[in-house]
Formats: sequence, structure tokens, C-alpha cells
Amino acid sequence: MSNLRLYAVTASGPCPLPIAEGASDFLDLYHGMEPGVYTVLRTYSHNKFLHLNDHLARARQSMQLLGWRYRLDEPGLRQAIHTICTTAPFDEMRVRIDVLAAPVAACGESTRVLVAIMPFTPLPAPLYNEGVSVGFAGDLARDNPQVKAADFAIRRRKQPAQPTYHELLMVNTHGEILEGISSNFYGVRLGRLYTAGQGVLEGVTRRVILDLATAAAIPTCLTPVRADEVGQLDEAAISSSSRGLLPVVRIGEQRIGTGDPGPICRRLMAAYDAYVASAIRTAVDTSP
Repeated sequence: MSNLRLYAVTASGPCPLPIAEGASDFLDLYHGMEPGVYTVLRTYSHNKFLHLNDHLARARQSMQLLGWRYRLDEPGLRQAIHTICTTAPFDEMRVRIDVLAAPVAACGESTRVLVAIMPFTPLPAPLYNEGVSVGFAGDLARDNPQVKAADFAIRRRKQPAQPTYHELLMVNTHGEILEGISSNFYGVRLGRLYTAGQGVLEGVTRRVILDLATAAAIPTCLTPVRADEVGQLDEAAISSSSRGLLPVVRIGEQRIGTGDPGPICRRLMAAYDAYVASAIRTAVDTSP
């Protein structure tokens, strides 16, 4: 039996939908549906989230940029997410929220909003202690970097497998590293943090990392690192909702710095963990 769960968010609440036999990933769930915008995040302490409001705000912004007139029922969606995650049998979850480009019939109603969940296991500690290797993603690019579009996730899945690498980085026609195919990218040189300021998805975790860097007085430049400059980096990292901040110690064949996670990455990882512990919340306010 699949560990995937898919729910239609209807006026009556979340309604479970059948899972196709053999489905093992979120992208196996949406056959026959018209992809729209989506967001994926993880839970903490079973049913809590880091900045769920920012993920929903980005979904609204994506819909606006696409010219949609559809209005998201955010209170209803929050309640559905809370119900789904609170009653789920998994300790921790990856949660995907989709707003489809066209409605589907589900449970006797019509909806454009789906919520999917699957078990989540954090990355092993050695990856944070020792760092990971990343490669390059060829000519893959987002059509509109400001839109979290589901069709990009479908195209991303078609990338040739490169099991040597934890993640693949996207490079523009100017040779600038923009972001990973499922993450944001950072380079550190001479004590300064670099990350692309344009042409990238504005990751929710990225915003937290940049705020933490400012609070720690780490100079930050919204300037991309060029692919031919990676040998000059002292440190590198990627970030996403599921990973947090993850050190990168090799890009392609190039070792980064000493080949171990550096002091700035370690400071930011510790600051991020402390921030998460203080900022996670349930999808709805459950205080008396």
C-alpha cells in the first residue's frame, strides 16, 4: 500500500482521493489534471510548519502573475491542512499544496485545491557535517522564476539521473549559477555570502537564511556566482524547506574551499535550527 495520501479541499472539508497503484511520488498523483501552481514544505512536531503563511502568499502571487481570477479560500485551506496533518499516521510529513489551472470533480464537488502528504525523514546528520556534492542541470530553466509552477516540477523530473550528485544547479546563458532544481544556491568568498538576486524562485527558506545572515552581520550580495568562479569559493550551500541549509563541498569536479563545511555555513545552520524551534506553528491557531 502506498504511503501517499491525496485530498481534495472542498467546501465540506478535505476529501480523500484514490491513489493509483504503484504511485510512489507526488508527481504520480496528478494524471489527467491540468497543472497550476504548487508549494511543498515539511512538518515539524507532526503538524507544525515554518512560515506556512509565506508559502500560501507565494501561491497567491503566482496565481496573480499568471493572470488568474481565482481566489484562494485560505481559512478553509488552512483548516484542511490542519485536519489532514493532525490525523495523519506519519510522524513527520512532506506536504504538497496544489492550486490547479482548471477544476476537477471530487467527492461530489468541484475544486481546484489539492493537498498531498507523504512520510518525511530528515536528511542524515553526516550530510550536514560533511557536506554534499552537486552538479549542473544542463539547459533546464524556469519559464517565469517568480511563479512556482507545477509544470516545471514535471520537466525537472525528466532530467537525466546523476546519482553522484545530491542536487543539480541551473546556470543561465551568461554562465551564472541561479539556483538548484529544487533549492536555492549560495556561495561564500572572503567572508561574504553571494546568491542570485534575480531570475530565481524566491524561496521561503532563502528569505529566512538571508535574514539570519543580516542578523549575524554576515555581508550579503545578491549577485550570482559564475560557474567558472566556483574554484574561488571558500564555502557553498543550498537551501530548501525540506533541507534547511545544507553545505556543498564539491561542485562538479571542483572541491570547494577545504572540502569541509566552513564557518559561515556552520553559523547559519545553527542559527536556522534555533530559528525553526522558535517559529514553527500549526496551520490554524489552536491556542485556547
